[in-house]
Amino acid sequence: MTRNVVISGGGTGIGLAAARVFAADGDRVLLLGRRAEVLEKAEVPGALAFAADLAEPAEVRRVAAFVERELGTVDVLIHSAGGTGQLEPPADSEDPLDRVAHNWTVNFRINTLTAALLTEALKDRLASPGGRVLFVSSIAAYRGSGSGAYAGAKAALHPYAHDLARELGPRGITANVVAPGYIEDTEFFGAQMDPARRERLIGDTLNKRAGTPGDVAVTLHWLASMAAGHVTSQVVQVNGGAERGQ
Repeated sequence: MTRNVVISGGGTGIGLAAARVFAADGDRVLLLGRRAEVLEKAEVPGALAFAADLAEPAEVRRVAAFVERELGTVDVLIHSAGGTGQLEPPADSEDPLDRVAHNWTVNFRINTLTAALLTEALKDRLASPGGRVLFVSSIAAYRGSGSGAYAGAKAALHPYAHDLARELGPRGITANVVAPGYIEDTEFFGAQMDPARRERLIGDTLNKRAGTPGDVAVTLHWLASMAAGHVTSQVVQVNGGAERGQ
């Protein structure tokens, strides 16, 4: 059975890898992202694409209208949009408190608010029963991220997913979180990475390898499957055991 799959952050990294896995399974995929030029380059057979800033309610309303027109029902909703704000304008103040406020606001805006707005906009369109809502969090939600802003924004997805699972459960809809560790071949760590840092991150894993977008994509695919119909309100870590430490 062909399903309708909506993926935020679908033009790169984990979102793109997930889109390819679902498309290969015969599903109809809608890629969402802010950068139209990135979505245009995404090579996903048969996929639709829609550029929008998901932190803006008016833009999310545009997405919801497009989904209603082109898809109707949403079987799988995946939130992989986010990041630490590398693509955002820097703070326009040198005052330390202004910079803290900017950092935290940006991180919650792109990681948490985007997921909440898109979910609420499409919630009534989720297939009942059988709908799936999946959030991409991070190992940072457990271990921190330096400034705390990114980690806090990702950690906020966890209780939201739990509340959503409780709300949507009677409709036969599940809500889960996948929390990756170090994943190579994404925009998150930039084009170049310090070799010592890479070695340290791989050293934190128990299987001594970096994760790939495909590792996360197949986990999302399984959580969206019929086989995972009784799995809800869970946080699944995909990090090679790194969160447990050595």
